[in-house]
Amino acid sequence: MTLPTQVTPTAHLIEVFSAIQGEGLNVGTRQIFIRFARCDLRCHFCDSAHTWDAPPTCRIEQTPGMRNFETHSNPVPLPILTKWVSRQNIPDLHDSISITGGEPLLSSPFLQHFLPEIRAITGLPIYLETGGHRPQQLKMLIPYLDWVGMDIKLPSVSGETRWQQHREFMQICDQAQVQVFVKIIISATTDLDELIYAAELVQQVNPTIPIFLQPVTPLPSIPMNTMTPQTEPSPFQVLQWQAMLKKIVKDVRVVPQTHKILNQL
Repeated sequence: MTLPTQVTPTAHLIEVFSAIQGEGLNVGTRQIFIRFARCDLRCHFCDSAHTWDAPPTCRIEQTPGMRNFETHSNPVPLPILTKWVSRQNIPDLHDSISITGGEPLLSSPFLQHFLPEIRAITGLPIYLETGGHRPQQLKMLIPYLDWVGMDIKLPSVSGETRWQQHREFMQICDQAQVQVFVKIIISATTDLDELIYAAELVQQVNPTIPIFLQPVTPLPSIPMNTMTPQTEPSPFQVLQWQAMLKKIVKDVRVVPQTHKILNQL
């Protein structure tokens, strides 16, 4: 009897590199970024449209922070990615590993194998950055996560409507006692009722979950399949919205994309 051949898990990547986290709860910390390809959302404000599909190649930084990238073919086998991340893991340099995209939860079968292995090898905590709309895939990975940064997509800004999925997503993190925070992109077109509803959604799950209001970053060019360009909100709008949300949720912070200010792209 011939035994079935074990298949090595693979994933489509965009890049692996070392940089400073520019958003959310871990802003300012040094992370190894693993950016996965593919996204099933088409947010109007997206600044990473190149991650929507799976490219034939990915780029891998050879030395942390040096931007000396090599080009490799997709998809990438698990042992190869483990080797690349281990090469990045210089002692005492990084605070955690960022799993980002695209939408990394589209690669959840791969991550089920990869996350426990890479955490054991590096000893680094795992941070998941996600659109917060795939609760079933999150359930597969929640035992291996230390932090989750999830979006709440406002229809007036993103063009996406995912309220129920966002609620379930937060509930899974809260029940597993995994640290979660919410990022909400705001623009000049933000609907105030949607913003209040988002805060109420957070409050109903756990009022201690932090909310980060992130003013949209204007893009020099807009992908052809998006709507009109998004413009940043005024200082008055930002201050007013933060004050209103703080009546619902205790911890509401306004943080722009600091990695772009530092040129840590």
